[in-house]
Amino acid sequence: MTTEECLLDLAERCVYASLLKKIVFSKPRNSEFHKIEGVLRKHKENAVLAVSCYKDGKVFHRQLSFSEVFAFLEEQIFAFDRVNLLAAEDSASFSRGKKGKTVLLGKEKIEGLLKNEKTFSVALTEGLNDAKNHILSGNEPFLKELGIADKNGRIHDKKQAKFRQINRFLEHIRDIEPYLPQEEPLFIYDLCCGKSYLSFAVYHYFVHIKKKQVDMLGMDLKRDCMEFCAATAKNLGFSGMRFETGDVRMAPKDRKPHLVLSLHACDIATDIVLHFAAEAGAEVILSTPCCHRNLTDKIQNDALSFVTDSPRLKGKLAEVFTDALRLKRLEAKGYKTMAMELTDPENTPKNTLLRAVKDKSFRKDSAKARALEEEYRAALRFVLGKDALDYPFEL
Repeated sequence: MTTEECLLDLAERCVYASLLKKIVFSKPRNSEFHKIEGVLRKHKENAVLAVSCYKDGKVFHRQLSFSEVFAFLEEQIFAFDRVNLLAAEDSASFSRGKKGKTVLLGKEKIEGLLKNEKTFSVALTEGLNDAKNHILSGNEPFLKELGIADKNGRIHDKKQAKFRQINRFLEHIRDIEPYLPQEEPLFIYDLCCGKSYLSFAVYHYFVHIKKKQVDMLGMDLKRDCMEFCAATAKNLGFSGMRFETGDVRMAPKDRKPHLVLSLHACDIATDIVLHFAAEAGAEVILSTPCCHRNLTDKIQNDALSFVTDSPRLKGKLAEVFTDALRLKRLEAKGYKTMAMELTDPENTPKNTLLRAVKDKSFRKDSAKARALEEEYRAALRFVLGKDALDYPFEL
């Protein structure tokens, strides 16, 4: 079976098992569209694949019944050189090089989901038009207070990308809901929160849409930002939101947070938050890293010199290595991890979302825990050589 056939089989099985969250085709090979996305939707009580095709700044929508899916997937797999398959809890990626060499990563994880009868299926939402499927309408008071929408609920032209980003992030929040307590109040940290656009969206989602009780703490070193956020929360009547100025390492540890957010914390600030969240035993961690300078001059692997000799490529490699090490470290701490696309790449250059969900079966003294720790240490040694043990936030 060729790599393309493996991907086709995997994607089709995810569709029929209702595990498909999204399939994204990019880097066109012989297609008139620069990107195509497929999402499972519910339409007139039937599950369909809602397809969005992007061309010249326009989006064209169509819907496919399950009988049409196989032919569609087969056509697109050979029309694009990159495919990202997002299932309920994991993802796989396919790429085709200039010389025709193909690679499929993550196949085993998706196969595992398909074999697990207890895997939770993706909740299908109604409708096919993305604009109609936004979780937020634009008329929410916090969007107006933050200057994203006008008093009539119209999104300002210059804030359209931000609005799409907020809605997409709330989709990620919706995806991790099953891992959060269903009955008790939610305790949420947003660390290095800045102006907290997404924090207000998350609070609104849980309190006003899901009708949950929420205690949410935002922390940042910037006093002016915290004063702005506190005033905004007061104006909105968001009584469960509070903000403190200070080092996130000093965040209260008397309660275990259910959810820890870290959105665009700069460089090792992301590591500090991830370390804190893991040590606190957070049920779910969502982090969008920003800047990866710390590792840039620390890569010590002669076999990688053909990359590291170029400053620009070295920076890109450092970014990938940094986030990969973060995920390996969280796995060694007892989390199931994924690196995901935060939103459309056109909306923000900082587009990686690291997701970690607490593994309830993890035991610190188990053979699995020791193996995961050694995998993390081996990854450190591969990247940093003899300096591996000096790396910040080492286990």
